[in-house]
Amino acid sequence: MDFAFDARTEELRRQLLSFMDEHVYPAEKVADEQRAELDSPWHTPPVIEELKKTARKHGLWNLFLPDRTYGAGLTNLQYAPLAEILGRSPRLAPTALNCAAPDTGNMEVLTEFGNPEQRRKWLEPLLNGEIRSGFAMTEPDVASSDATNIETRIRRDGDEYVITGRKWFISGAMNPDCKIFIVMGKTDPDAPDSRRQQSMVLVPRDTPGLEVRRAMQVYGYEDHYHGGHAEMVFDGARVPAANLIGEEGGGFAIAQARLGPGRIHHCMRLIGMAERAIELMCRRAQQRSAFGRPLAEQGVVREWIADARVQVEQLRLLVLKTAWLMDNVGNKGAHTEIQAIKIATPRAVVDILDSAVQLHGAGGVSQDFPLAELWAAARTLRLADGPDEVHQRSLARRELKKYA
Repeated sequence: MDFAFDARTEELRRQLLSFMDEHVYPAEKVADEQRAELDSPWHTPPVIEELKKTARKHGLWNLFLPDRTYGAGLTNLQYAPLAEILGRSPRLAPTALNCAAPDTGNMEVLTEFGNPEQRRKWLEPLLNGEIRSGFAMTEPDVASSDATNIETRIRRDGDEYVITGRKWFISGAMNPDCKIFIVMGKTDPDAPDSRRQQSMVLVPRDTPGLEVRRAMQVYGYEDHYHGGHAEMVFDGARVPAANLIGEEGGGFAIAQARLGPGRIHHCMRLIGMAERAIELMCRRAQQRSAFGRPLAEQGVVREWIADARVQVEQLRLLVLKTAWLMDNVGNKGAHTEIQAIKIATPRAVVDILDSAVQLHGAGGVSQDFPLAELWAAARTLRLADGPDEVHQRSLARRELKKYA
């Protein structure tokens, strides 16, 4: 990447690239070997805890948080090239720097909307990497792409809230270090404004009535490194009323505030995934021959590599523009661009990864290369944080208003 960033960003990039080369990439195989020896695949391999200590020692910690009180104080534009580097090893690097979803979004929520006691009890250990967290919004019985459909009930009963409902694909929930969930449900299902019906509450993992039922597979993967994607049942789970985040009826607005940065972080990391795919393609093309000449001399292979490079450069510019707008005019001012990168980035990266898989033949779909797992992750992001069609609908509506 040839962009000239400010001095601090360039220094962090240099440190992070060295950290990846010296610590993260060598740890990928070690983590797999250690996980095979663990009593449960959901436990964190020891090498990841070692990476966290090393990252923190070098000041590579909580880089995603723009508030200097809690994080590195970087802007979105400063964080973008760093998140891209983390995307080259999505299983290990984000966790190693305490920059992994869904913890990042949950820390942002607690930073912006949490009260002092909530921050002390849950934000501080999250910032220190001592615990993990989950965000429980998606449900199996309704189209959760429209958050107003959510059916989970959060009922006030004296000094407590009673939560009843079923959630699934709750990322991170299978990891025993996941100690707290931000749960979205309806406190006032009859409110005339459908966007004022929802609220968010903090529910500790050990709350009676909360059951983490099973791990959901994603294209056959259980995603052990990210704590899986669980189905959860809340059967009359009770929490203190003080566990409400913000105000009753504010859940929808909090969700929108949370998803803005989360979407751009995903897109930043996706570019890193694409860069790793291009690197693997080029190395494979130079090493393998077919029909009497190296793959690197085959016309179709050159087309794949050239198209991939063009797509990545285009996406990076759009993501950086979006980051700049978020810093200068806010998430609302960058609304169109946030939706545009959410539509364009996963689509293009899936195509790049698919070409890389094809170039690797049988190896591309195997566990011996990271490509199949990266493809599954990128394809899933066309659904996560809102499916493509939701963003297309909203973006088109904004464009049409200009000509109404």
